Amino acid sequence: MKKITVVGSSNTDMVVKSKRLPLPGETIGGGAFLMNPGGKGANQAVATARLGAKTVFVAKTGNDVFGRKSISTFENEGIDTRFVSSDSTEPSGVALIMVDDHGENSIVVAPGANAKLLPEDIEKAKEEISTSEILLMQLEIPMPAVEAAAQIAYASGVKVVLNPAPVQVLSAELLSKLYLITPNRGEAELLSGIKITGLESAEKAARAIAAKGVQNVIITLGSEGSFILDNGEAYLVKAYEVETVDTTGAGDTFNGAICSALVEGKSMREAVNFASKASAIVVTRMGAQSSIPTRREVDHFKK
Repeated sequence: MKKITVVGSSNTDMVVKSKRLPLPGETIGGGAFLMNPGGKGANQAVATARLGAKTVFVAKTGNDVFGRKSISTFENEGIDTRFVSSDSTEPSGVALIMVDDHGENSIVVAPGANAKLLPEDIEKAKEEISTSEILLMQLEIPMPAVEAAAQIAYASGVKVVLNPAPVQVLSAELLSKLYLITPNRGEAELLSGIKITGLESAEKAARAIAAKGVQNVIITLGSEGSFILDNGEAYLVKAYEVETVDTTGAGDTFNGAICSALVEGKSMREAVNFASKASAIVVTRMGAQSSIPTRREVDHFKK
């Protein structure tokens, strides 16, 4: 079985459901409260594992109840946790999430131990990274760790996939090592400098990002679907229409699903369609990792 290594964050999500998101300085009454394992890296690792890929996770948690619970969760999913280390000086990461009746969310993250994931931690996982089919990363960990992992993967011919969230400036050196980058609309606008108002501008933005050295670009456009620049060929894969309950974790599942499909030999178009099904299932449920579907659920999804 071909392997995916995920390098990224691990958090505990504390979620409050309310009719709408509060304005600055406003207090409103909420509804249900949920506490779930989350973090973009952890979500993506759970997605790749649950969708059938052999998965190694490289991360850092605190030496606390949240960290220990997270590792137990990963092990139950069949994820290789040998490189999930514990930091004695920082707590595990926490995300405070508000979700409104339309499924839109607002998130604040306290990174904790995620901010202590360093290049030396990445070096310990060098053999696993260099023997993977895909390295999947996000930006909730320090940039030196992202760059160190990308360098190891690129030097070994491993495909580097980056979900650039939360968005920040990316070096030309990092961009040149990417097989695939998967920004959402806002992230693509910041990376390209082009306002996306339709498919024509989405293509311009994708080509502007690709011109920086990235081989493939997928811009996720929410309910409109995903705009793909696949080795120079541009096309749209439409999203599946479902009733949205909570969008938390949808993007992470999308990324994990793409990678899971690619390691199976699916084309980019097929992988994006598979990922669109997986993320459509996610938004019909509350929570991040708790909403990620199994491979059987995605294979039997019909809409």
